[in-house]
Amino acid sequence: MAAATGVGSLPGSDIDQALALVVEAFPDFPHLPELPARGAGSDMIGRTSAALVDLHVDLQPAGWRLVSRAGLDERRATERLEQDLDALMAFADLDRPFKVQLVGPWTLAANLELPRGGKVLVDRGALRDLADSLAETVREHLAAVRRRLPHASIRLQLDEPQLAAVVGGSIPSESGLSRLPVPERTDVVASLGAVIAAADGPVIVHSCAAGVPLGIIAEAGAAAISYDVAVARLDLDELGERVERGLQLWPGVVPSLGPGVPPPVREVLAPLRKLGSDLGLDAERLADLVTLTPACGLAGASPGWARTAMRLVTQAAHALSETQAAQR
Repeated sequence: MAAATGVGSLPGSDIDQALALVVEAFPDFPHLPELPARGAGSDMIGRTSAALVDLHVDLQPAGWRLVSRAGLDERRATERLEQDLDALMAFADLDRPFKVQLVGPWTLAANLELPRGGKVLVDRGALRDLADSLAETVREHLAAVRRRLPHASIRLQLDEPQLAAVVGGSIPSESGLSRLPVPERTDVVASLGAVIAAADGPVIVHSCAAGVPLGIIAEAGAAAISYDVAVARLDLDELGERVERGLQLWPGVVPSLGPGVPPPVREVLAPLRKLGSDLGLDAERLADLVTLTPACGLAGASPGWARTAMRLVTQAAHALSETQAAQR
């Protein structure tokens, strides 16, 4: 049976309203929404960076930077995350899958600044420390969620929008005149794998990039890959092989920004059904394989489109499941 959930972010600044909206829109698989409109520290990088165990950050003109001790920016971000987690207690009886999101190690490394400048990505020692810290952060964060939702089955999504750029050598240097070196593939898989393993449960890796590094994500131990069907270029042979080995697909089937007139459900499902046909999957197998989402986070959408997008995703999942039932 096809499922439906969100990617992460929503417009607005009220966590109680956003969480209630998500639980209503995705009753079978809600998630903890992120609200970047609240400002620095509610952004994807700042939210995860501030939660890092035994590492500290502050906000500079160039972005978030590693520092020796916690400052005001970090404290604000951690307090806001704690408030978001406490908002979950209103749903303590929830007894279904529930998803939370953190940024993955390679997108963090491509964004975080070293104390003396330059990206963490260029410093192997700092990379190792970051991956170790993030793995412990995953353990502590999931434990904090489970304390508040003791009956739910918690899933972790690692956001890696820049993983493709890291392995493709397209992250710009500080000057912008060159590109940062490409790390060894074995190091990329190992660091991502260590963070995934720390979750001690299914992990979804999300990327809205065109060249999603499917092999790296699968080899690192991800249970599912989340991607934008309108953008991603996936090799069908490799995808079919990974699916046969158990990889689940989380296709983003509804645009994150409103296209004007909402597309009909059949149009939403058209690229997914084509993919199923290309992979030789019948409707039953396809429905069991996928969890549908918007294409990416909805923070940039209007409140009206955010609601419409979530409704369309849920309707599409129901339609796909009905097709599955009809063919049994």
